[in-house]
Amino acid sequence: MIKVVLLGSGNVASYLFEAFNASKNLKIIQVYNHSAESLSKFEKKVPVTTSFEKINEAEIYLISVKDDAIAEVARNLLRKGALVLHTSGAVPLDSLEGFARRGVFYPLQTFSKNREVKNRNIPFCLEVSQPDDMNLLKQLVTEIAGTPFEVSSEQRKKLHLAAVFVCNFVNHLYVIGEDICRDNNLSFEILQPLIMETAEKTVHSSPVENQTGPAKRNDQSTIEAHLNLMESKENKEIYQLLTRAIQTTHGKKL
Repeated sequence: MIKVVLLGSGNVASYLFEAFNASKNLKIIQVYNHSAESLSKFEKKVPVTTSFEKINEAEIYLISVKDDAIAEVARNLLRKGALVLHTSGAVPLDSLEGFARRGVFYPLQTFSKNREVKNRNIPFCLEVSQPDDMNLLKQLVTEIAGTPFEVSSEQRKKLHLAAVFVCNFVNHLYVIGEDICRDNNLSFEILQPLIMETAEKTVHSSPVENQTGPAKRNDQSTIEAHLNLMESKENKEIYQLLTRAIQTTHGKKL
């Protein structure tokens, strides 16, 4: 049984808590957070603490906090001989430079409160300072039904950037689409099969091959009509920027 102390209580930490404790060979033995209130969801299942001095001995310390708090948490973690990991996509391995055994355990997925991740085959981007620890990290990923990938800090920064485009930015476009539907007494549900089909095509072929729509066709009358329908200056700018980007990619001119 591999004993793990989890430092953090957000969406990623909550997912890892449940995933680790569902394994027969992994166990979260304690959860730390600076806020006692945020630990309430864990305290009936495992010991919790808000004090670095009261953190238990474990084989692995898993820091899953917001990016700008990782270095501070690491500085206060007095476990220099243990394997210390963080779960960030954007923070380099060197943020844990005070530990000889350090690593990155980054799950590339979007996590939300009160929603279970149905796809268990989550990619985990792994990096270690000691080569012998890579097998241990891969074992952790296998135990929670994920897929391990060895990814350097530099690669991970670029991958995180790509993830922002395909997840966070795309989701904001969903927000705009939902607003347009709501403002015109339409159900956003009508668009959901289109969303699902677009995502499904991306799984099976390159996105550049799947592009459709008025920008790719250089359908100027439709583009102008769409722009005239929008009152939001910001949404018009987004529409025009994405139209130019699509046409640049596909060799069309506005």
